[in-house]
Amino acid sequence: MGGTSTDVALVDGEAGGPRTTNESIVSGMPIAVPMLDIHTVGAGGGSLAWFDDAGILHVGPQSAGANPGPICYGTGIQATVSDANLLLGRLHPDHFLGGKIRLDAERTRTYMERARMGMASVEEFSEGIIRLAEAAMEKAIRVISVERGYDPREFALVAFGGAGPLHASALARALRIPRVLVPKMPGALSALGILLADTVRDYSKTVMLGGGSHLEPLFAELERLGAEELPSAAVGAVSSRSVDIRYAGQGYELNVPAGPDMLPSFHRAHRQRYGHCDESRTVEVVNLRVRVTLTADPVEFQQSRLREGDGQQAKMGSRQVIFGGERLEALVYDRERLQAGDRFQGPAIVTEYSATTVVPRGHLASVDGGENITIEAG
Repeated sequence: MGGTSTDVALVDGEAGGPRTTNESIVSGMPIAVPMLDIHTVGAGGGSLAWFDDAGILHVGPQSAGANPGPICYGTGIQATVSDANLLLGRLHPDHFLGGKIRLDAERTRTYMERARMGMASVEEFSEGIIRLAEAAMEKAIRVISVERGYDPREFALVAFGGAGPLHASALARALRIPRVLVPKMPGALSALGILLADTVRDYSKTVMLGGGSHLEPLFAELERLGAEELPSAAVGAVSSRSVDIRYAGQGYELNVPAGPDMLPSFHRAHRQRYGHCDESRTVEVVNLRVRVTLTADPVEFQQSRLREGDGQQAKMGSRQVIFGGERLEALVYDRERLQAGDRFQGPAIVTEYSATTVVPRGHLASVDGGENITIEAG
């Protein structure tokens, strides 16, 4: 979750890692090229809160953007998700971006008083904004999990981006996800991922053949094309084969790994996605796909030795935070001073340069050897 949107994806380790798709919509236009299967909704820290003509509150998809930005940055005049988090105590005005920017709580309250319409208080207005933003994010997670045959309770929720850790525990509770993982440097995780990503080229060919057809010569042709376009990478490159398959007469396909088990894999995938399959029906192979991957050099991240601690050395005081209309006293921790093995109970706020993490009441936060924070109920 960043300033303008929330992007969600599902990574199933047993199914080979991140999912890709060949059917995406960008700015309302269908795009039929391979890309990571990411679902995006207009719910970010800068998403605008507004009332329609009937007086009903909405959040997004419009955003305050970088200019003028949220009210609390000092130039915006329309309420945003970040402004709501500030007035609820979840953002610390003196420790935003490591203290390099001071958020203007007084200015935020003044403008939000003018914008709250019939709501009883600014705090009620702020909680309404947060509930609507989190409802949009919850729906997005359901799209890439429940609606595709996956149970969110079998996964962990990895929260990154500048605003992701603010809302992750509430989303996990709503979806019954057992744990939240906030990685080290969450606001920079996407940039780190690009630096460490493999080099990938995708090739495809539409064939429209029966499920029992001999596909080896066609795959070999695509692999030769990859070797010609990536000659310098040919030695270290690895190619993987997959097929887009459908039942005859269908207008949509499922992608499964190519090989002797591709038809059983298709039937299983169809049952998982749509709740049924028919192994007696004629099957069509629509597209052949070859992915050529040049693996990036491995990077070993330092692991710290675990110790028993309660994060006492990282405490920065406390502040009042509002959860569900209730005002609670929450400890504030400096993430840079947390150590591997530290464990502490919520309510708590963890501040750092790139993000803020909220640990609700009744949740336990712990720091692992990689300095990631895990949050679990209990």
